[in-house]
Order: sequence, then C-alpha cells, then structure tokens
Amino acid sequence: METQLTKQRISTRIGNVAESATLAIDAKAKALKAKGVDVIGFGAGEPDFPTPSRIAQVAAEAALDPKNHRYTPTAGLPELRQAIVDKSKRDSGLEIAPSQVLVTNGGKHAIFNTFATLIDEGDEVLIPAPYWTTYPEAVKLAGGIPVEVPTTLEEGFKVTSNILESYLTPKTKMLVHVSPSNPTGAVYDLEQSRDLANWLLQHELWVMSDEIYEHLVYDDNQAWSLPVIEPKLMNRSVIVNGVAKTYAMTGWRIGWMIGPEDVISAATNLQSQSTSNVSNVAQRAAIEALEGPLDDVKVMKSAFDKRRSLIHQLLNDIPGVICPMPEGAFYAYASLEGLLGRNYDGKVPSNTSELAEIILDQAKVAIVPGEAFGTPGFARFSYALGEKDLAEGIGRIAKLVQSSIER
Repeated sequence: METQLTKQRISTRIGNVAESATLAIDAKAKALKAKGVDVIGFGAGEPDFPTPSRIAQVAAEAALDPKNHRYTPTAGLPELRQAIVDKSKRDSGLEIAPSQVLVTNGGKHAIFNTFATLIDEGDEVLIPAPYWTTYPEAVKLAGGIPVEVPTTLEEGFKVTSNILESYLTPKTKMLVHVSPSNPTGAVYDLEQSRDLANWLLQHELWVMSDEIYEHLVYDDNQAWSLPVIEPKLMNRSVIVNGVAKTYAMTGWRIGWMIGPEDVISAATNLQSQSTSNVSNVAQRAAIEALEGPLDDVKVMKSAFDKRRSLIHQLLNDIPGVICPMPEGAFYAYASLEGLLGRNYDGKVPSNTSELAEIILDQAKVAIVPGEAFGTPGFARFSYALGEKDLAEGIGRIAKLVQSSIER
C-alpha cells in the first residue's frame, strides 16, 4: 500500500517542465565570468542598455510615495491600463478599452495567464518552430498539447495557411504567432499576416500574438498586429506585450495581456489568486515609459541595426555556417550543420547541443543550441552586446572552426 512517504515529492506536471535553456545558458556564462573566466555570451535575450534615466527617476520617486506601498487593483493601475490603451492605438492602430487590459509580471506571465485561461486538457496549440522555449512548456502546464509546426530557412522561418492546414485537427484551439520572432528575427509582411488572419477566422481559432519586439524592425519591415489587419479576429485574439525589450526594462517585470473582456476578466481572477497586483513602483515606471518619447528606443534600434549587419557578415564568413539576415528583434539564427562531425581537439559533436558545449569549453563563448527552439542543427546568437565583444566572440568561434579544418 502506498503511503505518504512513498509518494513522489514533485508533481508530475511540474516535474515535466523543462528548464529555460536560454536562462540556463546565460546563468552558466555569468557563473564562469564570476570565477574570472573571460566568457562572451550570446545567450541573453535582453538589451545591454540601461533603462532610460527618466524612467528610473520616476520609479525612485514612486518608491518614496506611500500610496505605492499598498495593494492596488489586480488588473493594474488604472493609469497604466489607460497608457497601454493609448500606446496600442499609437503604435499599432489597435483600438481597445482599459477593461481589455491585464497588467502582468512580465511578458512571460502574460503568456502563462493566456494559456491557463483559454486552454483545456487536451486542447492543441500550433507553435511554429523555431519557437521561444517558453511556449510549449506553458501550454503543457495548462494541460494542453503543443503541436510543433516546422518551418525552414528557405521559407524565412515563416508558416503559411497551407502549412498550418496540414496540422489542423478537431482538437486545435490556438495558434501562437510571433512577429518579430524570437529566436529567428523573422518578420511577417502584410500579405503573410493577412493570410494567417483569414485562415484563423475561417477555422474559428484563437491566436496568441506575442508583440514584445514590435519596435525592433529593420529596413522596410513592419510589425503587423493581426487583429488590426482583420478586426473580426479581435474576439479570438490575445496580444501579449511589455516594456522589457523596447525600453531595456527586462528586470522591471511589467507585461500585459490584451483580449476580449471575458477573457481578461477570467485571467484577472486567476492572477488575483496567484500573484495579485504587480509591483506598484514598476508600474509607475512603465507609465512613464509608455507616455514618454521613443527617443531612447531609436538610439537602441540604431545600435542593434549596426550589430545585425556585423554579426550577419561575421557568421557567414565562417565556412559551414549559413545565417539569414535578421529582419527584427536582436537575434541571428544560424545553421551550424556544416560544423558538426568535425574534430575539435578530440571531441566530435553529432548535434548542436554538443557543439555548443565544445564552443563554451574551448572558445569560451556561450550560444543557445537549436534543440532548445525545436530545430536541431541551428543556434541562436543574441546581438544585444557591444560590437567589440560581438566581433571577439564570433572571431573565437571562427578560430575554433579553422582549427578543426586544419586537423
């Protein structure tokens, strides 16, 4: 007879959650740096710029104001919800009401809330691969089934309605849409976005649209919000966003959900029983971020654009590496299949996870292997680091690869 002592200590659902590969790589790189090892990390998904001083100053003042020392509404400060309404209309043309907004503890929390609120046991969620590591894990936590939809480098890592159609089943409930993409930097153009919106309407499916990188697009690319292209889709759309990437505020943990009122009401009830309200000081800072000018954003975007061109060139200069030009965000997603099966000082990698370990061990460079994003053979390189470190890091990989060629 099973007793309390013999039962497993960790629940099956939580025990099956995979560690965030991107955070794990970043933590490993930081741990080595703390030991004095000269490691260059391409793993972090956060801007290397400080939060603009005007935002930090508002937070400092807010911390001294007693009104911010107490509980506030679970859904967010009314002023912040209104700021999100105004920002949504200004930046993407989406017209919503404050009742359609829930402020969350970062964009990741908004994603968790979305799946928990909309997904039932056995519901299938279509997730184009490569995908950000959190999406399938959050779906599984909600009891759903993540369905990976493969894309290719030749297709620009983008799905079409024709591709999605072959993965549609009676259990399909939602599509995860991300543009600009983490990890690929791909951006869907207007025609491609309209194709997806029409397909979703045709099949009466939900879409979770992650728009966290909306301001980081380059050349003539533009980030399109699907409910703006097709307003009828708004009744089955949840948009997740936040201040993390646009304003270099990853540590402030302010995100939000936008959706139909009944969904936001239900998600607010969930949040009331989990985290309650988000930090008031951080919310005050977010208000300043959203209501203020985008001057600092333009400076960061300009720097990212230069790094984008640099990393694209340096990676493609390495024999065996194929890297498309990123269209948005701050990631380059490269095929490293041509580097597998070589001898790196006695070690011969058969996959990109093994190759990433060799690169970290021998070149002291941290990258995130494609296995973490559902696409073995590739790797993500964040170019949210200075040009000097960027060039040095890719240069170390190039030397490592050259040594394998000479063996």
